[in-house]
Amino acid sequence: MGRKGRGREGVEGAATPATRVLTQAAVEFSVHPYEHDPRADSYGLEAAEALGLQPAEVFKTLVAQTDSDRDHGLVVAVVPVDRQVDLKALAAAVGAKKAAMAPVPLVERTTGYVVGGVSPVGQKRPLRTVVDASAQGLPRMYVSGGRRGFDIGLSPADLVAVVDGRFAPISR
Repeated sequence: MGRKGRGREGVEGAATPATRVLTQAAVEFSVHPYEHDPRADSYGLEAAEALGLQPAEVFKTLVAQTDSDRDHGLVVAVVPVDRQVDLKALAAAVGAKKAAMAPVPLVERTTGYVVGGVSPVGQKRPLRTVVDASAQGLPRMYVSGGRRGFDIGLSPADLVAVVDGRFAPISR
């Protein structure tokens, strides 16, 4: 299904900031390129289908803006592609009172990724990251590898460790 290893970047075109960070951190991950259709209704569900995975195993990376002073209030939410981020739960998880989805230009400028291909790993400016608690029961989860049509698979514990994140129930 994908190529495994400790950052096997010999895969043509697989090197992204995300894969470079994982390789440098000696995190085991697999790469999963697929043919992306920009007309897809949901890029996340498209990834799950293209990779032959259950939607509960594939996670989308969303960036929200809270009322916190830290990092322009930006926080990353990693939730299953078939669920929505619960903004109140996300705000509570980072000690904020409220949260809203961040404006696209701010997300792209801050993370260094294009929306639809934002990875929780290897962001230009690392942000506080909260991974939905549902990931804890999975042996492996799949997130964007840093561009549309390219996912990476890794253990939820490794993801949280490499982004200095935490688990919390933030989806509905």
